[in-house]
Amino acid sequence: MASLLRSIVAGPRSRHPEAGLDLCYVTDNIIATSGPSSTYPQRAYRNPTDALVRFLDYKHGNKWAIWEFRAEGTGYPDSEVYNRIRHFPWPDHHPPPFALIPNIVASMREWLKGPESEEGRTIVVHCKAGKGRSGTSACSYLISEEGWTIEEALTRFTSRRMRSGFGSGVSIPSQLRWVGYVDWWTRHGKIYVERQIEILEVHVWGLRDGVKVAVAGYVEEGRVIKTFHTFDRKERMIMDGESQKMVNPASVSDHLNEKALPLQETNFQADPSHPSYSSSVYSKIAHQPGADAVLFRPERPIVLPTSDINVDFERRNKATYGLTMVTSVAHVWFNAFFESQHSSTSQPDYGTASMATADPPSADTLPDSGVFEIDWEAMDGIKGSARKGTRALDRLAVVWRAIPETKEGLTKIITEPSVGQPVPESKAADWKNANLKIAAESLGKDLGLRTESPSSTNVSKASSTTDLSNTALAAERSDSDSEAGVKVHGPEGEEHIPHPDQPAISVSEPAPMDRSHSDGVGGPPNVNLGIEKMRSPIPDPDMRSASTQDLPGIPGQLP
Repeated sequence: MASLLRSIVAGPRSRHPEAGLDLCYVTDNIIATSGPSSTYPQRAYRNPTDALVRFLDYKHGNKWAIWEFRAEGTGYPDSEVYNRIRHFPWPDHHPPPFALIPNIVASMREWLKGPESEEGRTIVVHCKAGKGRSGTSACSYLISEEGWTIEEALTRFTSRRMRSGFGSGVSIPSQLRWVGYVDWWTRHGKIYVERQIEILEVHVWGLRDGVKVAVAGYVEEGRVIKTFHTFDRKERMIMDGESQKMVNPASVSDHLNEKALPLQETNFQADPSHPSYSSSVYSKIAHQPGADAVLFRPERPIVLPTSDINVDFERRNKATYGLTMVTSVAHVWFNAFFESQHSSTSQPDYGTASMATADPPSADTLPDSGVFEIDWEAMDGIKGSARKGTRALDRLAVVWRAIPETKEGLTKIITEPSVGQPVPESKAADWKNANLKIAAESLGKDLGLRTESPSSTNVSKASSTTDLSNTALAAERSDSDSEAGVKVHGPEGEEHIPHPDQPAISVSEPAPMDRSHSDGVGGPPNVNLGIEKMRSPIPDPDMRSASTQDLPGIPGQLP
C-alpha cells in the first residue's frame, strides 16, 4: 500500500529500479532526490529515509553525505543518516539568501575535493521535490567549483531530472536570476558584499484595482520570509493622463546622482547590448480602464536586513458574505548588490571575460543606490510557476539605497571559505515539521476565495489576510506544481523507466538497521540491506541470499 501511495504522488515520475526511489544522478558524484521522510503520513508517499540510506550504503558505502535545503523541516532526524548531513534551509519556491551560496558550494567542494576527501565520494542534495532548491544549489556548485557555464549546468540538470515536455529543472524566474548572480560572482573574485537596504520608492505602471503591494525579505538566516511593509492608500500617488509620462522624476533621480532614468517614459525600448539580471521585458504599455501609473512612497523607512529583496503583489476583488476573491498572485526577488554591479558598469561583462581579467568588487566603490525593473510576465507566479491569474500590473521599478556604514547598517564582506578552512552551516529547521505551517504560509498563496478582514480597508478594496483554513499538511501534499515531470537517472545518464512486467524492487518493508557499532563520527553501522525481502526486476535463479560481500558495486565490505 505504501509503495502504491508513493507511485500515485510521484505521478509522471519514474522511480529508481534498484530500490523504488525517486532520485537521479546529475553527475557521477552528485545525486538529486526528493525529500525523504521518517514520519507518517509523509513516508507513505515520499522516499522513506531508511530505504534511501540502504540504497546509498549499497551503492556508495560510507562515501556519501547529504545537503538539505528545507526550511519546512527535513522530516527525519540527523541520526538516521549517521549525522552525515549539512543544513542550508530556505523556503520552497524561492531563491536562497545569497549569503548562503559561498558556504554551500565551499562545503560541497571540501567533501569532494578537500584535503580530507577521498576518491569515490558522493553528494546527495534534496529539498522537497529535488528540483528548484536542489537544482539551484547543484548548478551553483558546477558553475563556481567545476567551471561549467550557466547553459551547461542548467541543461545538464534539466536533462537528468526532467522528462521531455515538462519544462526546465530550475524553472522559477528568481531562482534562475540567482544562478546568473552565481556566474557573475564566480567570474569576479567570489566576493559578495551584504548591506542593509532601504526601499525608497516603488513605481508601478498599469496597476489594476484591488492590488496589495508589499516588501519582504529574509530573516533567521533565510529560514523565514518576513513582510517588512505593506503599502496603504496614504502612501500611493496616482499619475493620471499626461502625468504618467513623468512619474515624479526628481524624486527618483535625486537618489541616483541625477542620472536620466527610463522610469520617466512609458514607451521605453531596452538596449539589447546591455542584458539585465532582472530579465526585464520593455514594451509599450496599453493603458486599460482601471490601470494606473502609481508611485508608492513609504511614510516610514523600509529597511531590510540583507540585500535580498522581495516585492509581492496580490489582487483581490470583493465578493459576498464577507468573502473576497483572489484573482492575481505574483512576486519577484532581486539582490541589490548584483543589480548595482550591473547598473554601475557602462560595458558590463556577461560571460566574455575570464577570472584573470575580472576586477573583484570593493565595498568602497559600490554604488549606494539603484533601480531594479521587471515586467509582469517575468515575475514569479503561484508556487514558482508561470501561473499568476489575471494581470495585476504591467511593469515594476524599485528604487533602493544602501544604508550608510553605521552601527545600525553594517557592511559585511562575504568570501568563499578557502580550501581546508571550516565551513559554517545554517541552523537546521525542526525536522519534525514544526515549521510546516510557517512554510505553508509563505508558499501557499493561491487563487480563490478568502475571508475579508476590516484591517485591510486601507490596503486595497479586498482583504490582505491569508486563509489558513486548510491544514499545513494539506498544503504540503497538494503542492504538485514543482514535482510534475521529474524523472530518475543512473550514474551514466541512463533513464530508468521500469517495464510494467518487471516491477521495481519494493522498499515498503524496511529492513532493520543495527547502529550499535557506529563509529560515532559518521561511519556506517552494520546494515541489513533486506535484499532477501526484495524482488529483482529480472529474476536470476542462481541468485544467492545476499550479504554485503555478495553485493556488486560496494567499494568494500561494510564494517
